[in-house]
Amino acid sequence: MAITSGRTFWCLCSSILLVVATPLFAAETKLFESVQVTPSGEYTHGIEGPAADLDGDLFVVNFGKPGTIGRLPAGAAASGAFVELPEGSVGNAIRFDRNGTMFIADYKKHNIFAIPKGGTEPAVWFHSDEMNQPNDITIAHDGTIYASDPNWKGREGHIWRIAKAADGVVQGQIMSAPRSMGTTNGIDLSPDGKTLYVGESSNGQVWSYIIRDSELTDAKLVKTFQPDTIDGLRTDVAGRLYVARILKGTIALMKPSGVVEREITLKAKEPTNLAFGGRDGKTVFVTQRQGGFIESFRTDQQGREYCLQRGRC
Repeated sequence: MAITSGRTFWCLCSSILLVVATPLFAAETKLFESVQVTPSGEYTHGIEGPAADLDGDLFVVNFGKPGTIGRLPAGAAASGAFVELPEGSVGNAIRFDRNGTMFIADYKKHNIFAIPKGGTEPAVWFHSDEMNQPNDITIAHDGTIYASDPNWKGREGHIWRIAKAADGVVQGQIMSAPRSMGTTNGIDLSPDGKTLYVGESSNGQVWSYIIRDSELTDAKLVKTFQPDTIDGLRTDVAGRLYVARILKGTIALMKPSGVVEREITLKAKEPTNLAFGGRDGKTVFVTQRQGGFIESFRTDQQGREYCLQRGRC
């Protein structure tokens, strides 16, 4: 009788039917238990910005050296090189829109790059010298990009709205807000696209805003963590938030009300960001600065972005 991971085998021995289920299969289906996916050291200290495409491949910035993007094929245990950004540019975030276009936030040169589906050449989608740095981005149903723009030294920040105008020209502007923000970092939308969630790393707070055209309104404090302990965040189709607790080594899973349902323990202590992917959109991939690797866990809901890319949200 042979045992191979991921399958169940039936053996008829002396008229007795034996059923053997492998331990790996059980581990794959256990929720909220994180495992290391890629070898340590594949990525630099700047590992960030994970995002999965429609084929289930995961893309992460700074593979081997700054200014690169690595690709982890669906089901693979090691990453490979995907593209290099233009000289001097360094990515910090990746997102995909409904057409499969990859957008990359280049914090060094203040660009948003775009790579069309099937392509490998990054082109400048938007640039502004007024930016401190485009840090993290999220994409709405209509293709509008919202970008966090932190000033780390000043411990404050803004949110940019970047979208195509009627004449096809991409335009960007700082969104007005009802309060002064801290160092804006992790960012994502609610499933209906009406609420924008923003994490402020300096004060450890997560805020929500109602989007009205180019304005952020109705500021609401969702949750306060310890200062300097939050990084990226994502939402799922149920509207819950997943917040990377850098230095604590967990992902906080919480309701829009700020009630934390659970703290998911990770393999390393410095998660920078996360993304949904896998065969059904219920695998969460986490980028780990401590060790330079990717880990993942299963959850019970699909990610908002996973659903959006497939035209279901």
